Amino acid sequence: MDTAEAGTLTEAFDRERRGLLAHAYRMLGARDDAEDAVQETYLRALRGWNGFRQQSSVRTWLYRIATNACLTALDGRGRRALPSGADGAQGWIGPFPTDPADSVTERESVRLAFVAGLQYLPARQRAVLLLRDVLAFSAAETGEILGLSVPAVKSALQRARQRIDEVAPRRDEVLEPDDPRARELLAKYMAAWEAADPVAFREVLRADASIQQSGSATWASGRDACLDLAVPAMGAPGDWRMTPAIVNGQPGVSVWWRGDAYGMAVLTPTPSGILAITLFPDAALVLPS
Repeated sequence: MDTAEAGTLTEAFDRERRGLLAHAYRMLGARDDAEDAVQETYLRALRGWNGFRQQSSVRTWLYRIATNACLTALDGRGRRALPSGADGAQGWIGPFPTDPADSVTERESVRLAFVAGLQYLPARQRAVLLLRDVLAFSAAETGEILGLSVPAVKSALQRARQRIDEVAPRRDEVLEPDDPRARELLAKYMAAWEAADPVAFREVLRADASIQQSGSATWASGRDACLDLAVPAMGAPGDWRMTPAIVNGQPGVSVWWRGDAYGMAVLTPTPSGILAITLFPDAALVLPS
């Protein structure tokens, strides 16, 4: 590959990089793993550029490489053991910071519950669903990317849609971060924790709310169980400090405990209250206040 060809590939890759990263995140469920897959995609593209005869678009070619890099990574780690129920699975998904300016479609496609639901699908079904319903590749293009016939793509897509409907909340149920009700719930959540007020915290939760902590099998389902889990950790007024953030296309908070960075919490708001709270106790995730 000469310098001009390398420049052409790098330019095309840079154009698609954000989308490739989001795609790899949806496939793998963790930002670090997605970054590795995108780096592997670039290296494979460099090695394969001379053999690429532009029988498809560069975009399709890059997504084929990225998807197969993710499938290789999934084969290598085996199927992740998930807690019972899609809500519990959210606690095993890493956060993905998003820009408030991202389109609604992009924000929806990285919501924690959707990404968690994807982890219940076999890897190739997951890839088919993402390529068809999120990235809008045709059945023929999806088949080319995955080495499947068009009938096989259609069959896998039908099964994947069926399963994702069972394990993820309806998209129209979850509020966008800029929705007035979502902003209200976020403000009340922050105020309740900063004031160490369990009554105020209870008021923002739905009856079927859940709390999950990343990387832990500990989680609570149902408002009373959430309170039993959370209230002992509330401490005294002023122990917790929070600032708003947008994570996974959802409202969230950067969290400090007694002045020290603690991590992040991501909320799933609905008109009737907060459906899920996912905790990421990692100080490195805290955004500057």
